[in-house]
Amino acid sequence: MEVKTSLLDNMIGVGDMVLLEPLSEDSFLENLRKRFDHNEIYTYIGSVVISMNPYRSLPIYSPEKVEEYRNRNFYELSPHIYALADEAYRSLRDHDKDQCILITGESGAGKTEASKLVMSYVAAVCGKGQEVNKVKEQLLQSNPVLEAFGNAKTVRNDNSSRFGKYMDIEFDFKGDPLGGVISNYLLEKSRVVKQPRGERNFHIFYQLLSGASDDTLEKLKLDRDFSKYNYLSLDSAVVNGLDDATSFRTVKNAMQIVGFMENEVQSVLELVAAVLKLGNIEFKPESRCNGTDESRVKDKNDLKEMCELLGIEQAVLERAFSYRTVEAKLEKVSTTLNVAQAYYARDALAKNLYSRLFSWLVTRINESIKAQTKTRHKVMGVLDIYGFEIFEDNSFEQFIINYCNEKLQQIFIELTLREEQEEYVREGIEWTNIEYFNNAVICDLIENNQNGIMAMLDEECLRPGTVTDETFLDKLNTVCAEHQHFESRLSKNSKFLNDHSLPHSCFRIQHYAGKVLYGVEGFVDKNNDLLYRDLSQAMYKANHSLIKQLFPEGNPAKVNLKRPPTAGFQFKASVGILMRNLQTKNPNYIRCIKPNDKKAPHIFTESLVCHQVHYLGLMENVRVRRAGYAFRQAYEPCLERYKMLCKRTWPHWRGPARVGVEVLMADLQVPAEEFSYGRSKIFIRNPRTLFFLEERRRQCLQDLATLIQKIYRGWKSRTHFLLLKKSQIVVAAWYRRYAQQKKYQRIKSATTVVQSYTRGWQARKLLRELKHQKRCEEAVTTIAAYWHGTQVRREYRKFFRANAGKKIYNFTIQRIMQKYFLGLKRTLPSMSPIDKNWPARPYRFLDTAHTELRGIFHLWRCKKYRSQFTQEKKAVYEEKLEASEIFKDKKSLYPSSVSQPFKGDYLEISKNPKYQKLNSCVEETVLLADVVNKINRANGKGATRILLLTKKSVVLADQKSGQVKASVALPDLTSVSVSTQNDGFFALKLKEGSASAVKGDFLLSSEHLIETITKLHHIGSTASDDGEQLNIDISDEFLVQFKQDKVCVKFIQGAPKNGSSVSCKRKNNRLLEVSVPATA
Repeated sequence: MEVKTSLLDNMIGVGDMVLLEPLSEDSFLENLRKRFDHNEIYTYIGSVVISMNPYRSLPIYSPEKVEEYRNRNFYELSPHIYALADEAYRSLRDHDKDQCILITGESGAGKTEASKLVMSYVAAVCGKGQEVNKVKEQLLQSNPVLEAFGNAKTVRNDNSSRFGKYMDIEFDFKGDPLGGVISNYLLEKSRVVKQPRGERNFHIFYQLLSGASDDTLEKLKLDRDFSKYNYLSLDSAVVNGLDDATSFRTVKNAMQIVGFMENEVQSVLELVAAVLKLGNIEFKPESRCNGTDESRVKDKNDLKEMCELLGIEQAVLERAFSYRTVEAKLEKVSTTLNVAQAYYARDALAKNLYSRLFSWLVTRINESIKAQTKTRHKVMGVLDIYGFEIFEDNSFEQFIINYCNEKLQQIFIELTLREEQEEYVREGIEWTNIEYFNNAVICDLIENNQNGIMAMLDEECLRPGTVTDETFLDKLNTVCAEHQHFESRLSKNSKFLNDHSLPHSCFRIQHYAGKVLYGVEGFVDKNNDLLYRDLSQAMYKANHSLIKQLFPEGNPAKVNLKRPPTAGFQFKASVGILMRNLQTKNPNYIRCIKPNDKKAPHIFTESLVCHQVHYLGLMENVRVRRAGYAFRQAYEPCLERYKMLCKRTWPHWRGPARVGVEVLMADLQVPAEEFSYGRSKIFIRNPRTLFFLEERRRQCLQDLATLIQKIYRGWKSRTHFLLLKKSQIVVAAWYRRYAQQKKYQRIKSATTVVQSYTRGWQARKLLRELKHQKRCEEAVTTIAAYWHGTQVRREYRKFFRANAGKKIYNFTIQRIMQKYFLGLKRTLPSMSPIDKNWPARPYRFLDTAHTELRGIFHLWRCKKYRSQFTQEKKAVYEEKLEASEIFKDKKSLYPSSVSQPFKGDYLEISKNPKYQKLNSCVEETVLLADVVNKINRANGKGATRILLLTKKSVVLADQKSGQVKASVALPDLTSVSVSTQNDGFFALKLKEGSASAVKGDFLLSSEHLIETITKLHHIGSTASDDGEQLNIDISDEFLVQFKQDKVCVKFIQGAPKNGSSVSCKRKNNRLLEVSVPATA
């Protein structure tokens, strides 16, 4: 069952200030303090929500809270911003009324967060779907982008909005969002070039330098060090609780979601970097021949980098900072700028560049989030704008901000009174005029087209001659001197002549929120907001895709000599459009209050809150709401809440709700002048009457609670007694059952014992009888066996004595052999041919058989091992075997070659394109291809050659060119000579008289000597005509035929020379000596 609550239930203080009794400024502040101390940050004034900034996170914005306030009456639950958002959304969806939510308050009061909460609530309760979710996400993600470019850290707020924002969210007939339109007002562009102490420039500058990648910063020609940029304040560059790097990634992601293209994001960042570079441009004076001073750029590096970013010719922009061209009809006059004017031009360009970039961002966001359909839309507007500002030094910005708040206060009073009057008329209640302060006279003082302050300021800015802030103040003193809300020390009104709180260069306006003192210094310049035409034209000449859009007035083809509208005129026009827009919608108000200046939780500064209560006009709002009827409620909830106060309406009233309320009020004898009956609501004039009803209800609830407790306790006691009685019966039944079960178990156990003893006695008796019978049978069998044995032995004794020994011997031998073979089967060695293990023989007489079996087993497992070989592997092993027969124990090099496989084609001659020509010259299959050293017959030095071995010949070719140097047919080869040493020398001895033997024998050196000689020996046997094997001569001294001479090749052991392991040297005509290192 759902428990219905009300604004009046469990109140901490008073939830609706209209019901505050007595109403005074002190009681108003005390009620706010009490609720703030108990984390109740929302309070109502009728349908207006007061929001106190808690400066900490509270668990009151969860999805569960959203569902709790969804589709609930405004006063049904405790005050919350969700209640106002739900009321506005349901009025728009169900009653087709366009809504606007006006959020006001000073910087740091929580206006931006309040607007986010309203938008997030509407996004949560409206429809779902892929397209709807996309629109909602784009609307929500527009906030981070605008906050980065339009918010800054101030002394009052770490995320202060420095612009006014109005967003129209458009819905279809179902209440689903279709898109939105954002309007921005009065960006504080002066912050770009100068920030007060303790404050920062706009967030985007710090986010870009902190969060961008090194590659991005290099493209933008930026450095992470804040101190390198004149436009960035250093004393507050880092803010606790703000992660600029993370925020930068959030902003880039939000821009992608909203719909910005990659090149657009890059263009925006380039403009932000250009503003930073612009601030670093400094000027120096330079005297001209006519005696005037001209400004020149000191260090042109920053100017150059800025021009490269924006695609502007450096000379064009440099000239725009030094000269100013004034055009009048057909004449052009060019004047030089001094240093002060150059700095003014630089700052003006920076402010205009950033301001126009911000306006372009708003326009670009609007293009992405605007509704695509052309049908009529329902609209909910959310206004987040500056609150009333009263500082120690108030200038032009505070003047127009306070003017905007005067207009908002005017429309607030008008719309509130209109709403009250419409409800009275709708309910049939007589309307009485309400006395209130009408601030139209103050608005007229500021905006009057003839003699208003803004009109006179525009007139001063536009008139020829010398125009200063002092001449503007003199004009105000002349025109506004008699106005009751204008005060000045120099006015004709003599009552202010001795007022020393009024400086001579100031004027004071008595706003609805209090008196504000304005210093006129800077009013004229800020209102003019001039940007020299030379700078506009220089910007238009840029190649940057975005700059031309931002400075259209720089187009030489569209030169306009008319003076651009002033800042005040533009703001007044935009405020007028905003006011007309708001008057077409049903208003909803959120008044944000900052509890302290320390931005700390749990601190309530009464003087600060009192100041905000004054300029927000909250007391005036309460008085307007209480001027007629302080409280009104529909008949059904009123009867539901107070029906227990009358016996005729309690517990159920069967008739119409209004009749029931009339019966109730008559029974309570409430004076008739304290209330009135409307068509659907009852109106209560005085809060005391409501509190009287609440007190009677509280007492009645206590009596009802006592009655309910009495009935409940009687019911509970009787139920307890019946439960005890029932439990006693159940326990008794269970106990009797348990007792009978135990008695049965005892009888059963005793019976079992008697039975077991009886069965045991019978079994033992039977066992004795069976044992006696078995012994008798065994005795008879034994006697019979002995008797038969005696008979048999007597009959066969003569046969047994003749053959017993031989039979016993044969039987014993058979058993020993059987045991031997079974044991040998279990202990056979592995199948590896090199495994020399063999079981020991058990008996000496088996020695011969044991040896024969070992040999047979070895031959058998060798055969099994060979049967696993492929033909290729057999050939390899045959070559290895042949090498063993040739070289084993004869040449020192042989042991190291055993583990090396015979590869044959070491050069991959058939695959290598380098040897394609050589391969084509050899017709037979190449069995061996290797690089060898051919020993020079004259000096013993080596030359690199390629050795190719086929089935018919040995070929020597040049390694570099591949040209065949010599080809020896295998039948012409008589023998091969090698040494016994650890070297690779071998001599190919040829038949005398053969064609190959013209130059004599070949003396070669190879790293694969063993493989080469083995293949030669194997192939030479098959290639010879008579089938004789090739002779291999292994000796440390042999003769070779070099042309006509026979030379002795002698191998000696000695130390290596020149780092080489083997050296060969011709000693004389008859001796070639080869030095081989001694083996370890």
